[in-house]
Amino acid sequence: MALSKGIGVLAYLIDYRGRATAHENLRAAFAKEHITQDQIVRIAIASYQTFARTFLDLFWTQRLTEENYSEIITLQLEEPDIVEIASRKGGLWVTPHFGNFEIISLIWGFRGVKFLVVAQDFKNPTLTGVFKKLREGTGHTVIPQQAAMLRLMKALKKGANTALLTDLNIPPSKTATAIECFGLKTCVTTLHVNISDRLGLPVFPGLCIPLEDGKYRIYMACGIYAKDFPNHQAMAQAVWDHNEKNIREFPEAWLWMYKHWRYLPGTDPDPAYPDYANPSTPFRKMLAAV
Repeated sequence: MALSKGIGVLAYLIDYRGRATAHENLRAAFAKEHITQDQIVRIAIASYQTFARTFLDLFWTQRLTEENYSEIITLQLEEPDIVEIASRKGGLWVTPHFGNFEIISLIWGFRGVKFLVVAQDFKNPTLTGVFKKLREGTGHTVIPQQAAMLRLMKALKKGANTALLTDLNIPPSKTATAIECFGLKTCVTTLHVNISDRLGLPVFPGLCIPLEDGKYRIYMACGIYAKDFPNHQAMAQAVWDHNEKNIREFPEAWLWMYKHWRYLPGTDPDPAYPDYANPSTPFRKMLAAV
């Protein structure tokens, strides 16, 4: 814990670009709450510390076992039968870059739910191998992004489970949609929604909340299905709403250093958005179609 806090402060001081992005994001997201500069700095530093803790703890998780993990991690399940549902029909387990998004995947391996995880390779093959081994520590299978979709779809049709990160801002396309995030428009993936719709699988939104004593609390919402929504945009928004509720309560746990709002909804600069946001014709067309 002490090491992650120290590394986080150092990273905040050195990473001037990420620091500036975090400040802009926090200003825009909490403008209605009249966030102060002191609060922005405090949350941004804590966000760096959380990110450092996530990756330090990924190495430490080698000491976790099926017998002792519950001493460190508490599960809060809205759907008590979630493991039985996942084992019977499979599902898509989604989380944002919040808290320890690495541990939330590993823990379900101890509960008998094995994931097929799509991960981007590092430029250094040695690092790729190290992190692949760590992420597969509880029985999961990590596959590279190249040609992953076909393999993923085949596995899910047979009742497999997969884990996905869904809060990254992506360019407007057929596999993206516009949602409202902290009162601002942004563009996110609909991969989980598309697969849920095509295969009839549940999407399980979850978060791993870091606690001050070094432990974690994993919160999992009930499974949601594409058939219960009028369109893909509405389902993507519902998944995000689960995330935002907890991010507002624990803002220091989200990755504020990432550019979450790259596209402006109009053609002119908008002071409500971060200063890195730019006009985008494809994004405006997407908003008009929603």
